[in-house]
Amino acid sequence: MSKKQETTQLIKPKHIAFIMDGNGRWAKRRGLPRKAGHIAGAEAMKKIVRKCHKEGIECVSVFAFSTENWARPKEEVDGILKILKNVFSKDVKEFIKKNVKIRVSGSLESPVPEDVRKIIEKGIEQTKNCTGMVFNICFNYGGRDDILHAVNTLLAEGKKSVTAEEFASHLYTAGLPDPDIVVRTSAEQRVSNYMLWQMAYSEFLFVMDKHWPDFNAKDVDRIIEEFSKRDRRFGKVKEN
Repeated sequence: MSKKQETTQLIKPKHIAFIMDGNGRWAKRRGLPRKAGHIAGAEAMKKIVRKCHKEGIECVSVFAFSTENWARPKEEVDGILKILKNVFSKDVKEFIKKNVKIRVSGSLESPVPEDVRKIIEKGIEQTKNCTGMVFNICFNYGGRDDILHAVNTLLAEGKKSVTAEEFASHLYTAGLPDPDIVVRTSAEQRVSNYMLWQMAYSEFLFVMDKHWPDFNAKDVDRIIEEFSKRDRRFGKVKEN
């Protein structure tokens, strides 16, 4: 960081959304099974959430499991679900201690196994009164599915026309601020059906040099520094 940047107050995003990519490639590079990559990825996720909490970020979203991920081999899916269950059972005490509220964006209906649904709902219930940072886990989530869910819910309510605000209030992410910046690791440069409505004015940061399990606290500093450089106009012309 330059001396000029050091003396300039950094602008911290309110909401950072992560696409945690590269667990499998991280494992393959080390001659390990994909399961090992997902375990390492979960540990990296916890470190990032802790760092974001320390930095005062209001909301952190992670793309943990997409609607398309059910098509992966059963062994891999079962491994990811086991990791998720551990987060909701073993880590919930830390979330409560740090006043972090857990949100889950996505459908908890079938094909989500009942035992997974129950442990997720328990974790949500246990942290519902927390008033600090929101940790939003996008599970069984897809951007198109999110939009269709909102549309069908509005139709069921008898709505024939809605405002943008009404529509947003029926998304899985209702009540959360839109992501200020979307971060994807592992050199991929696409959104992969993630928060399609919500990222209309998000900044993007594609991390080219790291797979997700190698992500750490210093990378969060890097995100904040990069976000501070961005000129966000939201379609307007900035006055001199």
